[in-house]
Amino acid sequence: MIDLWRQGEMTLCLSKEIVDEYIRVLQRLGLEEEELEEILSLFARGFHCLFTSKTPSLRIIDEDPADDKLFECAVALKAEYIISGDAAVVRVENYMGIKVIGPKEFTQKLGS
Repeated sequence: MIDLWRQGEMTLCLSKEIVDEYIRVLQRLGLEEEELEEILSLFARGFHCLFTSKTPSLRIIDEDPADDKLFECAVALKAEYIISGDAAVVRVENYMGIKVIGPKEFTQKLGS
């Protein structure tokens, strides 16, 4: 997904909460510090990114309400997709016309 974003194949919709989560996930996955700094620098420059500071308050994912931030940001920025590897998020499938899919399914759609 990072490569698709870097190549301009997708635009990320970001909020402060989502950036914070991306940092935690990328660190947990063992991303090198230099690469993490590069990604944060690209975020800061708005490289293929849209940012929002105001999001609606939504309650969608009962199992993990912290995942609601994905939907809040997507609604605020009128995203076309939410791409997530979290099974609880992907189970939603569609929210207000926003398609919810996994990374593998997204890359397959992009290829077709």
